[in-house]
Amino acid sequence: MRLIKFLTFPIASICILFILVLGCAEKKNASPEEEKSANLVNPKDWPSIKPLPLDPVIEAQIDDILPKLTLEQKVGQVIQADNGSITPEEVKQYRLGAILSGGNSAPGPLPYADTKTWLEKADEYYNASIDEEGVEIAIPCIWGIDAVHGHANLTGAIVFPHNIGLGAMNNPDLIEQIASVTAHELTVSGHDWTFAPTLAVPQDIRWGRSYEGFSEDPKIVKSYGNRIVYGLQGHFGEEDFMGDGRVISSAKHFLADGATEKGVDQGDALISEKELRDVHAAGYYSAIPAGVQTVMASFSSWQGRKLHGDKELLTDVLKGQLGFNGFVVGDWNGHGQVPGCTNTDCPQSLNAGLDMYMAPDSWKGLYESTLKHVKSGTIPMSRLDDAVRRILRVKIASGIFTKGAPSTRKNAGDESLLGLPKNRAIARQAVRESMVLLKNNDGTLPINPKKTILVIGDGAESISKACGGWTLSWQGTGHTNDEFPNGISILDGIKEAVAAAGGKVMYSASGDTSVAADVVIAVYGEDPYAEFQGDRENLDFAPNGFDVSKLAEFKNKGIPVVSVFLSGRPLWSNPEINQSDAFIAAWLPGSEGGGISDLLFQRDPAFDFTGRLSFSWPASAVVDKAAEPLFKLGYGLSYNSAETVGLLPENSGLENNEVKSTGEFFNKGVPVAPWGLWLNSGDLVKQIASFPTSVGGLLISKTDHLAQEDALRINWTKADRDEMRISTASPSNMSRESNGAMELTFSAKSFKVDEAVVQIGMCSADSSCDQTLTINITGNDWQEYRISLSCFEKLGVDMTKVTSAFMITAGEGIDIGISNIRLESDIDAKPGCDGK
Repeated sequence: MRLIKFLTFPIASICILFILVLGCAEKKNASPEEEKSANLVNPKDWPSIKPLPLDPVIEAQIDDILPKLTLEQKVGQVIQADNGSITPEEVKQYRLGAILSGGNSAPGPLPYADTKTWLEKADEYYNASIDEEGVEIAIPCIWGIDAVHGHANLTGAIVFPHNIGLGAMNNPDLIEQIASVTAHELTVSGHDWTFAPTLAVPQDIRWGRSYEGFSEDPKIVKSYGNRIVYGLQGHFGEEDFMGDGRVISSAKHFLADGATEKGVDQGDALISEKELRDVHAAGYYSAIPAGVQTVMASFSSWQGRKLHGDKELLTDVLKGQLGFNGFVVGDWNGHGQVPGCTNTDCPQSLNAGLDMYMAPDSWKGLYESTLKHVKSGTIPMSRLDDAVRRILRVKIASGIFTKGAPSTRKNAGDESLLGLPKNRAIARQAVRESMVLLKNNDGTLPINPKKTILVIGDGAESISKACGGWTLSWQGTGHTNDEFPNGISILDGIKEAVAAAGGKVMYSASGDTSVAADVVIAVYGEDPYAEFQGDRENLDFAPNGFDVSKLAEFKNKGIPVVSVFLSGRPLWSNPEINQSDAFIAAWLPGSEGGGISDLLFQRDPAFDFTGRLSFSWPASAVVDKAAEPLFKLGYGLSYNSAETVGLLPENSGLENNEVKSTGEFFNKGVPVAPWGLWLNSGDLVKQIASFPTSVGGLLISKTDHLAQEDALRINWTKADRDEMRISTASPSNMSRESNGAMELTFSAKSFKVDEAVVQIGMCSADSSCDQTLTINITGNDWQEYRISLSCFEKLGVDMTKVTSAFMITAGEGIDIGISNIRLESDIDAKPGCDGK
């Protein structure tokens, strides 16, 4: 009918239709080359930044050095290894350009270290690198670390609020001071380089790295980019540039890591070039003119193109149009994600514009393959020389050739310079200015410190919880207060303020409702996490460590409740806000918990809440970019604000989205909801909350498979046949999957023996896990194992009521790695019960 009606239209309409049809046909039949060209970047559309002037003296030095370097030395310069995977002797042998320390890679037995331990290792690496045996000239190596909110892997260093809080304070002057203190404390331990600032502009806060971003507003990010660079490096062209107390900075992650679909870490940013340019590059427009010396490439992709292999963005835009003349460093084996690459072989990245591979544990294989590719011409010598020139430019400018060994430099090794009172005061000011007051009904704040105050919640006493991830260790979990010698908990800050005024403080982590008090201060929120382990499906605050239902009990007694909410992002927390008379978004404030009490009690008449949201606060747990937020970007109250927050709706939006099994049980280092990790030893049952952990003779820790700490290492030290299970409270119906020839699939490796014999089982609500299948984990390399679900059904497992999707046990001495446990289709239609 529509066609007949259209035929009554004028001939012109038919012509238009004919043209449109032809156009569609052309698009449909476009060649791969034409499709690819539709996504090409146009560098001329990007801002043109005049490159910083090159120092002719430094360029002359490079001209003198380059011809003296062997090919092997040049290849070594473009590779960075993790200190946990390389010895000083190997640094000398392979002439590597840099060392890094991952979040868990401090020298010694712990993921962090004291000044002496750091400095001794720094000297070993430096002295090995400058040993001239066998070469005409030796190039000093530089040592980098993720000091992203202070030098948080150094005992006694100040831990500042994470960037999300610093964005809320919106104070460029203070951010420069914070960066300067961080640089100062880095030089005490002998480090040369920090992988900061993060200039991401997160747009979907389900992303596990949202707290590393200052704001969803590119203007705030841009206002900070240059000031952090000044604080870390000094001012380019002036006497303080890379002088005493300064370190090399690294703007990261180029580009659009905060724009990935659904906030998935290392995911794909399916955005326009305009948004890429106008929003996500904003911080670089101030950091590059400020003289940032290095830029770190992003793990993520843009329009399906891995940034570690994108020549248009790394070379044409960053080095060309934006005028960056420092060097581009990779992220943790990020080059291995480029199509056609592996962790140990990736000429594509260097050819695209990467100047230094970050190859933490893959450096040796990468060195050998890169050397081969240069010799064959796959990597042009001109490209290698350009990368080495850029690295040498940064090294010479940093003073590394003249500073001497790390221990001989000014301030090195002096632990009394850590946590200086004046620097802790800067951190405390940052805590005050970062806090955002979301609700203060009836003028609940400030609190009279002369009253009887009950403090509740697991976040009050724990400095670790207040600091979040990237603190002492990568994930920041499981640390006690005695590991923060220059820190103060939120609880101790409250006690200090109340004691000074003559009041009384009582503390109950669990929230004892029988205690009589004038005011309740509840400190609770997210547990620490980092990177992809913090990725979420929704924004619902899932209470952990504290029963938030206790808030209502106090409210019902007429006792005012003040919530201090610790989180790495805004979360849907309407029930908690409703049960609070005052509600503070304290973010992750760090080691200066006294800054919280400064505002709870207004300890100085000049103090007030000045923090304003740098991310909008969600009205629903379901992410909907078109929905109105509960509290908009820029929102925040002061003591005298007249706003009253009424009763908020408590429907999260997830009511019709019950969490169900997705066929993934363990991925990226964490169990996938609704599944959790449990250990069984005799009658003892324990849920895993942090790593490393143990029960009986079973030891569980993290190890690396495809990414850092994305796998479990399971070690049976006794013959008790203890079990690890992936279980859920609500039985899952897998009968359809079993009938459909689905397979339980996982990757595994043996650490100690060529063949590790383990037993794998599944459990149902009405049956035990006594019936298992024997699987041989062969070889020392990661391999995939697949077991048909029908095998478990034959053992008597009720597949309609599966409570444990994966159970593993073994005998004494078995030590294996397990990762990526999931269901997959039977790829060869040959059901197997032996894992093959």
